[in-house]
Amino acid sequence: MSEVSSEIKFAIEGDGAIEATEEFLALEGIEGSYVVDEEIQREGVLATIASIVGIVSGTLAVAEQIRKWYQEYKQGKSGKRIAKVLIVGRKGERLLLENATIEQIRKVLES
Repeated sequence: MSEVSSEIKFAIEGDGAIEATEEFLALEGIEGSYVVDEEIQREGVLATIASIVGIVSGTLAVAEQIRKWYQEYKQGKSGKRIAKVLIVGRKGERLLLENATIEQIRKVLES
């Protein structure tokens, strides 16, 4: 049985996770909040879990912004890096942003 949630979750790991998450949640069209994942932090890795409760503008535009945001942080924006970002959709589908296309991101946002 698949788990159905009203939220889309983004797990963000890396030394820039908090800054990256705050900037992610400031993207136009996204509404949500985040928490620091204490369990992963005990293992020496900084991670946040962002919960997206609403997408205000079109999902294609939001998917494009998410891809751009990810690429900037993956390249070490502001000297901080993120190691990986995992999207967990409302129906439990998972997508790593590493090689994800804008279309794949849009599909998870819409599911």
